[in-house]
Amino acid sequence: MADHPVDEKLPPVKMATTGLQHVAAMYAGVVAPPLIVGAAVGLSGTELTFLTGACLFTAGLATLLQTLGVWKIGARLPFVNGVTFAGVAPMTAIVASTDDKSDALPVIFGAVIVAGLLGFLAAPVFCKAVRFFPPVVTGTVITLIGISLLPVAFGWAQGPDAGADDYGSPTNLGLAAATLVVVLLLRRFTRGFVKQIAVLLGLVVGTLLAIPFGVTDFAPVGDADLVGFPTPFHFGAPQFQLAAIISMCVVMVVSMTESTADMLALGEIVDRPADERTIAAGLRADTLGSALSPVFNGFMCSAFAQNIGLVAMTRIRSRFVVAAGGGFLILMGLCPVAASLIAVVPRPVLGGAGVVLFGSVAASGIQTLVRAALDKDNNVLIVAVSLAVGIIPITAPEFYHSFPETAKIILDSGISTGCLAAVLLNLVFNHLGKGRDAQDVTHPMEAGEELSDSSRTGTGRTVPDPTPAS
Repeated sequence: MADHPVDEKLPPVKMATTGLQHVAAMYAGVVAPPLIVGAAVGLSGTELTFLTGACLFTAGLATLLQTLGVWKIGARLPFVNGVTFAGVAPMTAIVASTDDKSDALPVIFGAVIVAGLLGFLAAPVFCKAVRFFPPVVTGTVITLIGISLLPVAFGWAQGPDAGADDYGSPTNLGLAAATLVVVLLLRRFTRGFVKQIAVLLGLVVGTLLAIPFGVTDFAPVGDADLVGFPTPFHFGAPQFQLAAIISMCVVMVVSMTESTADMLALGEIVDRPADERTIAAGLRADTLGSALSPVFNGFMCSAFAQNIGLVAMTRIRSRFVVAAGGGFLILMGLCPVAASLIAVVPRPVLGGAGVVLFGSVAASGIQTLVRAALDKDNNVLIVAVSLAVGIIPITAPEFYHSFPETAKIILDSGISTGCLAAVLLNLVFNHLGKGRDAQDVTHPMEAGEELSDSSRTGTGRTVPDPTPAS
C-alpha cells in the first residue's frame, strides 16, 4: 500500500529545493519580531544579529518537532512553526514597562516559558473544540487567514521601511509585479518540478532583476559570521513577573486558536483531515516549542499560515519537505552567513510572491465553503458576520483603539476574532435548539419555513411552500 502523500519521501535534491522554498516564504515573518523587539530593547547590531539567528534556530527546532513528531507531540503534517506576530505588541509593551532594559528580554523569556508550559498542559482540553469546526467554520477561518495575510504582502511590495522616500515607489511596486508575473508564467507554461518550485525561482529572478535598481543589498553576507551558536540564556536567566506572564498567556490562547484553525486548513488541503488527536499533538508541539525557545533566546512559536498557501499552490504535501525546511532554519541559526543569503531577497520581491501564496490560502477557504451548505439560512449568516468581524482589524485598524491593551491583543487579530465569531455563531445557530430552524430558504434574510419540492419536480431544489399554514 502506497504511503499517503503527507508521508512521502521525495528525492534529496527535490526535497532540499522545495524545503528551501518554504524557508524563503516564511523568512521575513521569522526575523521581523526579533528585529522589532531587539530594536525596542536597544540591542547593538551584533546582539540583534544574534537574537535573529536564535529565532531562526528555535523555529527550525519547533518545525522538526511538529513535522516529525515525538511520542504524542507533533501533528506530523507539513506544518511550519516560527515566531508568532501576536506576541510582538505585548513584548514591546513589556520592554516599555521595564525600567532596566537589560532585564526586558529575561522577563519576556520567563513569561514565554510559563505560558508555553501551561499551554502544553491545556492542549488535550483545547483540542476538543474541533467538533465545533465544521466546514462553515473552517472555510470562513481559512478565508480569513488568507485575507489577513494579504496586507503583509502589500506592505512588503512597497518596501522595507514605511518612512523611506522610496516606500511604495514605482520601482518597488514594479519589482513586486515582475516577481508575481514570473511566478504566474512559470505556473502556467512549465510542468513537473519546475512548476512546483515556481515561487523559489520567482524569488531568484526577482532578486536578480532588483540588482540594477540598487534594491538588492549584499552587505548582510559580508558582515555575517561563518559560525555562531545561540548560547542558552545569552541575555540572562529568565525572570518571572506576573503581569508579563498573564500577557503572554493571553498571547498563547490566541496562538493556540490560530494554530487550531491552521491545522484544520492544512488537513483539508493535504486530504488528511485534522482530528482531535492530531490537533492535540500539534498544539503540544506548538506549546512545547514555545517553552523551549527562550532557553536558546527565541520567542513564542506558532504556525505560519503563509506556508499553508505554499502547500496549496505547489500541491507538494510531504511533511518531510517541511522538515527539510526546518533543517535549513537550524543551519541558518548556526551559520549566520547562510541566513544572510535569504536576507538578500528584497522585500518588494517577497511581496510579489506573497500575493500568490496568501491568495492561495483564501482560495482554499472558498473551496471549503463550497461544501458548507450555504443554501442554509443559518450558515450564510455565520459566514457573513464572521467574515465581517474578522476583516475589521484589516479595514479599520483603529477600531478597537479605546480597549485595554490586553484585550487588543485578541481583538486586533482578525483570524482570532473571526474564528471566535464563527464558532459561537455555529454553536448558537446549528447546535443550540438544533432542528428548529434547519429548513432551507431562498434568501439569507428571508424568514419562514420552506419545504422541498423534490417529490414534485425531481430536481431536489427547495422552494417556498405556497400553502398557507393551517
